[in-house]
Amino acid sequence: MWGTNLRILGVVLGTLALYTLIANKIPQVQSEVPRALTLGADVTPEQLAQAGEQVFTGIGGCTTCHGLGTRAPNLLTDEKGQGPIGARCGKREAGKDCKAYLHEALTQPGAFVVTGYEPIMPDMTRTLSPQQIWAVIAYLESQGGTITVSASDIPASSQGGPTPGASPGIAGGSTDPMAIIRGAGCIGCHKVGTEGGAVGPDLTHVGGRLNAAGIREAILLPNAKVTKGFERFAGVMPKVFGDQLTGNQLEALVNFLAGHK
Repeated sequence: MWGTNLRILGVVLGTLALYTLIANKIPQVQSEVPRALTLGADVTPEQLAQAGEQVFTGIGGCTTCHGLGTRAPNLLTDEKGQGPIGARCGKREAGKDCKAYLHEALTQPGAFVVTGYEPIMPDMTRTLSPQQIWAVIAYLESQGGTITVSASDIPASSQGGPTPGASPGIAGGSTDPMAIIRGAGCIGCHKVGTEGGAVGPDLTHVGGRLNAAGIREAILLPNAKVTKGFERFAGVMPKVFGDQLTGNQLEALVNFLAGHK
């Protein structure tokens, strides 16, 4: 009797120890969304550009695709003899000055795709606030051009912080998996059911080849492993979802995809 009880106790303790070890191996995700800028109505173009640089190199994840000029145009240095983005943005699209072109590129990326590149750019309004978007535009204009963005471009309701009562983050903080997938711009590269593109692996049956841990790693550390056949797109997947998704959103998304076998 005592021997049986000790064996049961040993199994229980061993199981708890195993799950504790697994839990400690899972990357910790910040349960917060991109912080809103707190720039007031008297913000200067220089301050906007400085804030925009932080977004561009940080939470915006822009350098993932726009750093080398192979997957998307290089924005900070010369691009095919046309100079950095601030010098060429006003010449990209007929009838649009630099500011208008950059705003369209960030908020309606499918409207104009530069020749020679894939249409992989997501709609950044899904993850960035109006202040963050205009700050990025100011920063890009400063790269070889003149900053024309001013406080008057930023909607009054977003100056000084987010709109009271607004739902922050990807998909407004929703834990509906398809809302997250659409809000994060995943279908710009991945197919899920009848929606999406073919730049990245098809996720319709991803649960048949990756378990929950593998899917979680692919979201948080997208460069850790590259799916065979997609090597040329290595590095396209942004590395910012650990900051942009809440813990609940991440787990809802992981469980949803793991169930698609």
